[in-house]
Amino acid sequence: MIRPVLRLFAYIALAMAIIAAVLDAARSVGASHLVTTSLRESWQSLSASSLTLVETYFNAHLYPILWNPLMLWVLETPTFVVFAILAFLLYALGYRRENRVGRFAAR
Repeated sequence: MIRPVLRLFAYIALAMAIIAAVLDAARSVGASHLVTTSLRESWQSLSASSLTLVETYFNAHLYPILWNPLMLWVLETPTFVVFAILAFLLYALGYRRENRVGRFAAR
Protein backbone atom coordinates (compact mmCIF):
# COMPACT_ATOMS: atom_id res chain seq x y z
CA MET A 1 0.00 0.00 0.00
CA ILE A 2 2.85 2.40 0.73
CA ARG A 3 4.83 1.61 -2.44
CA PRO A 4 2.36 3.18 -4.86
CA VAL A 5 2.24 6.31 -2.70
CA LEU A 6 6.04 6.54 -2.70
CA ARG A 7 6.10 6.11 -6.47
CA LEU A 8 3.44 8.81 -6.86
CA PHE A 9 5.51 11.22 -4.76
CA ALA A 10 8.56 10.23 -6.85
CA TYR A 11 6.73 11.18 -10.05
CA ILE A 12 5.62 14.48 -8.52
CA ALA A 13 9.21 15.24 -7.43
CA LEU A 14 10.45 14.32 -10.91
CA ALA A 15 7.91 16.69 -12.46
CA MET A 16 9.07 19.45 -10.13
CA ALA A 17 12.70 18.74 -11.10
CA ILE A 18 11.85 18.98 -14.79
CA ILE A 19 9.92 22.22 -14.29
CA ALA A 20 12.80 23.75 -12.33
CA ALA A 21 15.32 22.60 -14.95
CA VAL A 22 13.27 24.11 -17.79
CA LEU A 23 12.94 27.41 -15.91
CA ASP A 24 16.69 27.50 -15.27
CA ALA A 25 17.38 26.63 -18.91
CA ALA A 26 15.11 29.46 -20.10
CA ARG A 27 16.82 31.91 -17.76
CA SER A 28 20.23 30.68 -18.93
CA VAL A 29 19.34 31.23 -22.57
CA GLY A 30 18.09 34.72 -21.79
CA ALA A 31 21.20 35.62 -19.78
CA SER A 32 23.65 33.91 -22.19
CA HIS A 33 25.34 32.11 -19.30
CA LEU A 34 24.43 29.32 -16.89
CA VAL A 35 21.84 30.43 -14.35
CA THR A 36 20.65 28.08 -11.60
CA THR A 37 18.10 28.85 -8.94
CA SER A 38 18.91 27.59 -5.47
CA LEU A 39 16.29 25.86 -3.37
CA ARG A 40 16.38 28.81 -0.96
CA GLU A 41 15.49 31.27 -3.74
CA SER A 42 12.70 29.05 -5.01
CA TRP A 43 11.30 28.47 -1.52
CA GLN A 44 11.59 32.17 -0.67
CA SER A 45 9.66 33.16 -3.79
CA LEU A 46 6.87 30.72 -2.97
CA SER A 47 6.57 31.19 0.81
CA ALA A 48 9.16 33.14 2.76
CA SER A 49 7.29 32.73 6.04
CA SER A 50 7.40 28.91 5.87
CA LEU A 51 11.17 29.00 5.31
CA THR A 52 11.56 31.09 8.45
CA LEU A 53 9.22 28.75 10.31
CA VAL A 54 11.27 25.69 9.32
CA GLU A 55 14.50 27.39 10.38
CA THR A 56 12.98 28.33 13.74
CA TYR A 57 11.71 24.78 14.25
CA PHE A 58 15.13 23.30 13.46
CA ASN A 59 16.88 25.63 15.87
CA ALA A 60 14.35 25.15 18.69
CA HIS A 61 13.36 21.48 18.56
CA LEU A 62 16.01 19.62 16.61
CA TYR A 63 19.74 19.76 16.97
CA PRO A 64 20.64 23.34 15.90
CA ILE A 65 24.02 22.30 14.54
CA LEU A 66 22.19 20.47 11.74
CA TRP A 67 20.86 23.72 10.34
CA ASN A 68 24.18 25.40 9.60
CA PRO A 69 26.20 22.79 7.72
CA LEU A 70 23.52 20.43 6.42
CA MET A 71 20.43 22.48 5.67
CA LEU A 72 22.30 25.50 4.40
CA TRP A 73 24.15 23.24 1.98
CA VAL A 74 20.86 21.70 0.79
CA LEU A 75 19.24 25.12 0.45
CA GLU A 76 22.12 26.39 -1.70
CA THR A 77 22.00 23.50 -4.19
CA PRO A 78 20.02 24.03 -7.39
CA THR A 79 16.33 23.26 -7.10
CA PHE A 80 16.25 20.75 -9.93
CA VAL A 81 19.08 18.73 -8.35
CA VAL A 82 17.30 18.51 -4.99
CA PHE A 83 14.03 17.36 -6.56
CA ALA A 84 15.79 14.90 -8.88
CA ILE A 85 17.60 13.27 -5.95
CA LEU A 86 14.37 13.22 -3.96
CA ALA A 87 12.57 11.58 -6.90
CA PHE A 88 15.28 8.93 -7.20
CA LEU A 89 15.20 8.14 -3.48
CA LEU A 90 11.40 7.94 -3.33
CA TYR A 91 11.28 5.73 -6.42
CA ALA A 92 13.99 3.45 -5.02
CA LEU A 93 12.02 3.09 -1.79
CA GLY A 94 8.81 2.32 -3.69
CA TYR A 95 10.36 -0.06 -6.19
CA ARG A 96 9.19 -3.68 -6.07
CA ARG A 97 11.65 -6.26 -7.28
CA GLU A 98 10.62 -8.91 -9.71
CA ASN A 99 10.30 -12.38 -8.24
CA ARG A 100 13.12 -14.34 -9.90
CA VAL A 101 12.36 -17.66 -8.24
CA GLY A 102 10.26 -19.74 -10.55
CA ARG A 103 10.78 -17.40 -13.45
CA PHE A 104 10.90 -20.21 -15.99
CA ALA A 105 8.61 -22.55 -14.08
CA ALA A 106 5.16 -23.42 -15.37
CA ARG A 107 2.46 -21.30 -13.89
